Amino acid sequence: MPDPILSLQNATIQFGGLVAVDNVTFDINPGELFGLIGPNGAGKTTCFNLVTGVYKPTSGNILFKGKVINGIPPHKVAKLGIARTFQNIRLFGALSVLDNVVIGGFLRNQTNIFASMAYLPGAIRETERLRDQAMALLEVMDLADEANGRASDLPYGKQRRLEIARAMATQPDLLLLDEPAAGMNPQESEDLMNTVRKLRDDFGKTVLLIEHDMKFVMNLCERIVVLDHGEEIARGVPVEIRSHPEVIKAYLGEAC
Repeated sequence: MPDPILSLQNATIQFGGLVAVDNVTFDINPGELFGLIGPNGAGKTTCFNLVTGVYKPTSGNILFKGKVINGIPPHKVAKLGIARTFQNIRLFGALSVLDNVVIGGFLRNQTNIFASMAYLPGAIRETERLRDQAMALLEVMDLADEANGRASDLPYGKQRRLEIARAMATQPDLLLLDEPAAGMNPQESEDLMNTVRKLRDDFGKTVLLIEHDMKFVMNLCERIVVLDHGEEIARGVPVEIRSHPEVIKAYLGEAC
């Protein structure tokens, strides 16, 4: 097996007296579709924030490609090759759909700000390259027809897809998706599932996914870790998770 692309090693974060994530440990292999699930307040998004540098772990380590990245600022984590979407959509609503994706591409911009301000030929060519790249990603996400419209005018499901396109524009190796199917109807969820598989199969991306839509998770993810109150309560392939008694209790309650 190849070395893990991401490892959480006894990752713990404490806010005052509250332990939000408690000794969470798992590895994700390159090219894997990996799910992180649990009821509300389980610590899933906090794990995302640890991986992306929003929070620094109180103890334990976060490793990306074998290197500890504890507390590295989010913009530097993105440069390393980790991109994310958010539970609450964060788009530049007044800008066009295309420009939202172009902005993601500027992370890998090959010209400096002074060349851009002076409209030097190299900067113009770079901007054209980023726009071409952005259009290609909009094609993948089935948003090309919306390229010139305002991002805020997109329906909710398409805004979710636009966030993924913008994250992809940073050219990540690891893509973190926080509830990407939220607010989608069954057909939109099915289409998104196929798109996420395409990102792995055709673009070589590794995906770490948080999602409450269990059909989406069980049909997409190859391995799953389940959290409850910041602690791992189960891990395994979908068929094991679906019938795990601790998972059933966490979601449905003691009486069930």
